[in-house]
Amino acid sequence: MDRLFQYSASRINSVDTSFKRYLWDEINWNNRLIVIPGARGTGKTTLLLQYIRETLNETPNQVIYLNMDDLYFSKNSLIDFADEFVKRGGKYLFLDEIHKYKTWSQELKNIYDYFPDLKIVVTGSCALDIYKGNADLSRRVVIYKMFGLSFREFIALKYDYHFPVLKLTDLLVNGEKIIPVILEKIKPIKPFEEYLRVGYFPYFLEGETEFHEKLRQTINHILDSDLPSVENINFTAVHSLRKLLSILSEIVPYKPNIVKLSQMVGISRETLMRYLNLLERADLLILLQSGIYGLSKMNKPEKIYLNNPNIANALTDSRSNAGTLRETFFLNQLQVNHQVNWSENGDFIVDKKYIFEIGGKNKTGKQIAGIKNAFIAADNIEYIQLNKIPLWLFGFLY
Repeated sequence: MDRLFQYSASRINSVDTSFKRYLWDEINWNNRLIVIPGARGTGKTTLLLQYIRETLNETPNQVIYLNMDDLYFSKNSLIDFADEFVKRGGKYLFLDEIHKYKTWSQELKNIYDYFPDLKIVVTGSCALDIYKGNADLSRRVVIYKMFGLSFREFIALKYDYHFPVLKLTDLLVNGEKIIPVILEKIKPIKPFEEYLRVGYFPYFLEGETEFHEKLRQTINHILDSDLPSVENINFTAVHSLRKLLSILSEIVPYKPNIVKLSQMVGISRETLMRYLNLLERADLLILLQSGIYGLSKMNKPEKIYLNNPNIANALTDSRSNAGTLRETFFLNQLQVNHQVNWSENGDFIVDKKYIFEIGGKNKTGKQIAGIKNAFIAADNIEYIQLNKIPLWLFGFLY
């Protein structure tokens, strides 16, 4: 146990606190049980360590950070550790990669119930289904999902220009006043191109040349390790998931023919739908629904997208289609705080109210002419032109 405290102190004291993800200001850290799911590489571990260092480091004996992949937990149970920790005066338990611990659900419930003065913060795979475990955590847990970097965060991290988060309504109504403030500090077109290529994951700072190879390694780790740890899938299933993702990476945005796609992968229709939903839970795909039949995940999606433009660039051998990257960016950024569905009139309908057509700077409004609350999100422009709004501005929404 002493080794774990030493490891915890080492990680906490070495973390960089100069840049903090958007969730820092959104989490109510007073909750007793907090779960932060998110894709591998989005900065969940860093967030935990930053919070401990800036908020709890004056009481080091009361707090510990643990990686649940540690060999210690191959022979020792989490609940026994928690019991010993509380007896030593522990009050704050931070558990990283909880999906690596087989009986996480039941033991978290027991720890919550047995030690009412203990606060627990947990991170895990974005595919982790908190409500599916053997124990009922629904009345105990508060969930804050971590998404990848927004374009706004990318600018802050790489160029050290900091801008406030925009609300969609302010962007649509007051965008003409907001944009000049941004343009005084930075010309966004070139950074936006960089963001589409390498900007969604903070580890681009480790080297942009190696970024796509690291992202491919991350995707393989998700398929080979993270998904099998949260779902009962074997090697054959992982192979099919990899094949499905490979096929889709070349044809997205794809209006799916479920029968044809299942034949291409060599699995049944029911299995295909399960795998599509699993890849979406793993933040590798986005399944765009029409919204007509509610949000049931068993509905056939109207279109399938890769989760973010970086994945599109990493998985395709040829240069990614500009139109595909634009649509993927818009959908990826808006999904964080808004409901986005497929639209008959444009590319997307947001919050069942706003219609958006996505395109380049010469995109016309012919398809959405005469429609109320309809806009064009256009690439390669700096200013708003009537209902044509710069696409990059939608990266300031979180």
